[in-house]
Amino acid sequence: MMLGLAALSCATPAQEVKTTIPIVDKVLTTPGEVSQYKSVLFNQWKDSIRVAAQAEYEAQALDMDDLTMKIWWKVYGEKPADGRSLYISLHGGGNAAPEVNDQQWENQKRLYQPAEGVYLAPRAIVNTWDLHFVPQADIFYERIIEMMVAFEDVNPNKVYLLGYSAGGDGVWRLAPRMADHWAAASMMAGHPGDVNLEGLRNTPFMIWCGAEDAAYDRNKECAARIKVMDELQAADPAGYIHEGHIVPGKGHWMDREDGAAIPWMAKFTRNPYPQKVVWVQGDVMKESFYWLGIPLTEAAKGTKVVASLDRANNTVDIEWCDYTDLTVYLNDEMLDLNKPVRIVFGGRELFNGLVERNANNMRRNLLAREDPAYAFPAQVTVTL
Repeated sequence: MMLGLAALSCATPAQEVKTTIPIVDKVLTTPGEVSQYKSVLFNQWKDSIRVAAQAEYEAQALDMDDLTMKIWWKVYGEKPADGRSLYISLHGGGNAAPEVNDQQWENQKRLYQPAEGVYLAPRAIVNTWDLHFVPQADIFYERIIEMMVAFEDVNPNKVYLLGYSAGGDGVWRLAPRMADHWAAASMMAGHPGDVNLEGLRNTPFMIWCGAEDAAYDRNKECAARIKVMDELQAADPAGYIHEGHIVPGKGHWMDREDGAAIPWMAKFTRNPYPQKVVWVQGDVMKESFYWLGIPLTEAAKGTKVVASLDRANNTVDIEWCDYTDLTVYLNDEMLDLNKPVRIVFGGRELFNGLVERNANNMRRNLLAREDPAYAFPAQVTVTL
């Protein structure tokens, strides 16, 4: 059953507490005022997370409805000045008895070790073949990130996703459909299914598979997807950073050669405001992605938006859109909001004017996205 995030939303204790963050309905006239209020808002948000999630943090288990995701983590290295990294590492297993998947979870805890960061292995909330990418899972991963930001001082721009076998299956799906969360991702020994990889334009991505890993044609499917990434980057050289490794002589177990993914990913940080966004809906419908938003009721698997920032002309260029309306979220890191902003589609001007920076927009967008980077002070919705 495929459910959109709206259908999966629930009033968790954390959400109830976070709505107590004071409303400040104030026009912010300069980037400096935005930065000052963002710092206040970020601290209020982190404080509210600590209050709401203290019990779950101590129990190392997240609860939602009748589902529980157990989490285990270990902290490595000294904390950098800009905050820790977070590696979310998905275990293998799949369509198996709970004790089999439990053992795979135990294996994943020891499989990789970053030089710095929080290495976190979640126990999948189900025991079916789609262990890590059932629709409800996305909310749990988002809650893991916000918990680690609040309690372990993780930098939300240094969050990495990786997984082995069934965990690799999860990375194939989660990397593109949650690409706006990741600094980079690495897939190990998983099967891609029918996933569309266009959404990975701004997420560095690694593919690892043994050359002899012939079960379900994993080796052939992974090789084919490396070629897809090659073609995407050839057509758009500014995006689709990737590496593909079909490891000679190795089967489903690659003797830890894939551990090279950890330092490779660590070289990258997330850019939450990329110059170009390619957004293709996957199996779980998303209402927002980077600096774009759509009517969730119109979302369907495969619907697409492509939009770019033309900073020289203070313009947002919509190249493709499958929706009747599109919301563009804005801040001064993207365009100069002291000047009129233009939004164009197919050569047609949809908007031309000054946009208002407002503190309440920042609060509302932070609570909707649960990510400080997306606390946008301004937004414009255009009809296409």
